[in-house]
Amino acid sequence: MFYRQKLAQRMLAASLITASMTAAFAADATRETAPAGGWASQNGGTTGGSTAATADVYLVSTPTALLAALSNAGSRAKIVRISGTIDMTSSDNGGAFTSHSDQNVRSKIAVPSNTTIIGVGSNATIKNATINIDSVSNVIVRNLTIINPCDVAPVWDPDDGDTGNWNSEFDGLVVSNSKNVWIDHNVFTDKPLTDDKLEKGNGKIKQCHDGALDVKKGSDYVTISYNVFDSHEKNNLIGHSDSNTSDDGHLTVTFNHNYFTNVAERAPRVRFGKVHVYSNYFVGDRSASVYAYQYSIGPAYKAKIISEQNVFNVTGATTCAHVIKNPGSSSKTGAITDTGSLLNGSALNLASNCTNFSQASWTIPYKYTPTSASNVATTVPANAGVGKITVN
Repeated sequence: MFYRQKLAQRMLAASLITASMTAAFAADATRETAPAGGWASQNGGTTGGSTAATADVYLVSTPTALLAALSNAGSRAKIVRISGTIDMTSSDNGGAFTSHSDQNVRSKIAVPSNTTIIGVGSNATIKNATINIDSVSNVIVRNLTIINPCDVAPVWDPDDGDTGNWNSEFDGLVVSNSKNVWIDHNVFTDKPLTDDKLEKGNGKIKQCHDGALDVKKGSDYVTISYNVFDSHEKNNLIGHSDSNTSDDGHLTVTFNHNYFTNVAERAPRVRFGKVHVYSNYFVGDRSASVYAYQYSIGPAYKAKIISEQNVFNVTGATTCAHVIKNPGSSSKTGAITDTGSLLNGSALNLASNCTNFSQASWTIPYKYTPTSASNVATTVPANAGVGKITVN
């Protein structure tokens, strides 16, 4: 009897330890895969480096270590955990950029297939860099503060707009010709180098920032969820050119539960793509001295956008046309439908106030549960951005 009691106690203790370890493992987001509720769940799903062997899990804190980890083992599943700030202009990576071409080489962080990049804690940061997801598949990027890069040599274009403008290159993150990508719980921001701190030339701000997160060149099955997009002008470009007609039928992208604060435009601007935008929160001011609000959702050439349960709290916006507009040629229009969205507390009324768009008619292929617009303003800020998931 005594032996049986001791054996039972040992078995119970072992089961409790196992349960505790399982719970701890489950709570750690490092090996999570893209959930249902977005395009990244399609085409077999997006698993990133979730199956990586222990030898292919890296903890890095310098540019050299990051680039080495990403290049190791080719396309074998890998997890790269980032601790602290990785600055591509640090002495570890050769110091400050000396020219546009130098920046083009040394700022790029090329991500291979079957990779998860994830920040540890709430202060993992990448700066002076472009995370480049190009011609690969099955990539996850989570829990990072990504400071949008500043082009060291903006170019003046006298034909841009009525009086000319400065144009720059380099995005915070770009997805190009890639499939199955999940971008989740990150912060994208110009801070601390916001546009009001930039010098002027030819009477205009010498704009050194380009996009925050762009998706282009036939990319598919991309989910962009629970991110904070803050203090930026041209934020999200889906489809880079009207002339790239091969994008039609591609650019399948979901934006859900993202928090857009002081974003002037392109949240997102869409060409060609089947883009699902639901339960996002947009906050801005049309009269702001920096990042004055222009619009959020831009259905441009052949865009096919389904919008649901989004909330626009924008000072000075009084009509749907203030938050949804075609930013391109009036002869090249897109399609959009909306269900249940709110503008400053009232129904958006896209059908009556934004009548220059046709109706998007495609069917969403995945299961999803939108947060009701009445709850978006509290739910999204509480859950979006870094430090909201556990990375042990």
